[in-house]
Amino acid sequence: MHFTGGYLTTSIGKKLLIAISGLLILGFVIVHMVGNLQVFSGPEKLNAYAKFLKDLGPLLWLARIGLIVLAILHIVLTIQVTKENRTARPESYKYMKTVQASSSSRFMILSGLTILSFLIYHLLHFTLGVTNPEYLQLSFDLNGERVHDVYAMVVTGFSQPLVAGFYIISMGLLCWHISHGVGSLFQTLGITNAKNNDTIQKISMATAGLIFLGNVSIPLSIIIGVVK
Repeated sequence: MHFTGGYLTTSIGKKLLIAISGLLILGFVIVHMVGNLQVFSGPEKLNAYAKFLKDLGPLLWLARIGLIVLAILHIVLTIQVTKENRTARPESYKYMKTVQASSSSRFMILSGLTILSFLIYHLLHFTLGVTNPEYLQLSFDLNGERVHDVYAMVVTGFSQPLVAGFYIISMGLLCWHISHGVGSLFQTLGITNAKNNDTIQKISMATAGLIFLGNVSIPLSIIIGVVK
């Protein structure tokens, strides 16, 4: 136990925790996107999916709280590792490489904080109904049972340009984060080498691109009236 605790407080241990937390967050993002894409199948499909999640009860809230904890852990450890690397960096490093790495690290932290802010707002907006309590009153007849009309809530919410715009910008930052994070994940796990580096970078970009297109397609389709 002492060995494990000591290892996880080292720079390598922290990077491993960053990689694991990032992988779990990525998995959630993909599953969440696939579920939300059911908006294109109409209100019955999306509301049935939403009811399934709601019926999970405490497990769903455990997942939500776990996601926030993972995001905070991911950001805090990233800040710590960035500071440690900056402190330990030899002065003999080339100026351009130092500036480039430092800028990339700072933007990763900034994008991570923005994504966390979006996650909290997203929960307050759609899940808890704090920003728009009227959304909680929407209902839908699902096979004779009155359920929360998540479809109408999503369409109404994303019909507001500011909300849709914030969502799209947040998805852009998230996917920029993913495009860099996936590559770092493979590197931390010792998978990256000279032979497969280009392939891993392509996988990172493709993963980020698909997630961006999938998520952004929802508010864009609502704004232009394809989904209504």
